[in-house]
Amino acid sequence: MIKGQSKINDMRFASRIGYQFKQPELLQLALTHRSVSHKYNYERLEFLGDALLGMIIANYLYHAYPTENEGRLTRMRATLVRQEALGKIANDLQLSQHLILSTGELKSGGHHRESILADTVEAIIGAIYIDCNDLNLLRPIVLKWYEPYLDHIEPTDQLKDPKSRLQEYLQARKKPLPVYEVVDIQGDAPNQHFKVQCQVQGLSLMMGEGASRRFAEQAVAADILKLLEQ
Repeated sequence: MIKGQSKINDMRFASRIGYQFKQPELLQLALTHRSVSHKYNYERLEFLGDALLGMIIANYLYHAYPTENEGRLTRMRATLVRQEALGKIANDLQLSQHLILSTGELKSGGHHRESILADTVEAIIGAIYIDCNDLNLLRPIVLKWYEPYLDHIEPTDQLKDPKSRLQEYLQARKKPLPVYEVVDIQGDAPNQHFKVQCQVQGLSLMMGEGASRRFAEQAVAADILKLLEQ
C-alpha cells in the first residue's frame, strides 16, 4: 500500500490540522508526492498554498508589529515561511506518517525530507482553502499552527538562500564548494520538474527536486545544511 493512503480520514490527523475536509480527496491530493503521479500530485495546491501563507503571515505581522519598517517585516515573514520553519510545522502536525509516496521515494527517506514536508504544508493550506473557500476560516487554522513560533520571531541574518549559506559554510571551513548536476528533467515547459544531485566532500551524493533547476538546487542545499549542522 502507498504510504499514508489509509490514514487520511484519521480523526486524530484532522484534529491536529484543525480542519475536517468536506472533500477528503483534496487532502489526499495535498499529501500525494509527484513520485506517485506526474499529474495527480500536490504541486498545484502547493502553488496556491504558498501565496496564501505569505499573505496570512504578512497580515499578521503588519498588525502585530505596528512600529516595524517594511524591511524588518519582510525579513520576519521570510523567517516564518522558509523551508526550515515549514519543516517544523510539518513535524508538529506529524505529516511524515501521512505522506503518499512511491516505494522508491519512501525507501530513500522521502517521508523525512524537509523539502517534501514543507511543500506538503503549503499544499494542505491550499487544499483547505479550496475546500472551505473562506479565508477567514483558513487564517486562524494556519496561525494556530504557528502559535509556538510567533512570540519568538525576530528579524535574522540567517535569511540567505540555502545555496548561499551552504557555500559560505564550506568556505569558512576551507572545503571545496558543492557540485550540482541536473540528473533528470520531466515534463514540458512551463510544467517541468527537475531532479538535481549535489556532491559535498565527505558526504554521500544527495538529491533535491523542484519546479525549476534553482528550486531543486535550493532543496538539496537545504537538506545538506541540515545534515551538516546536526
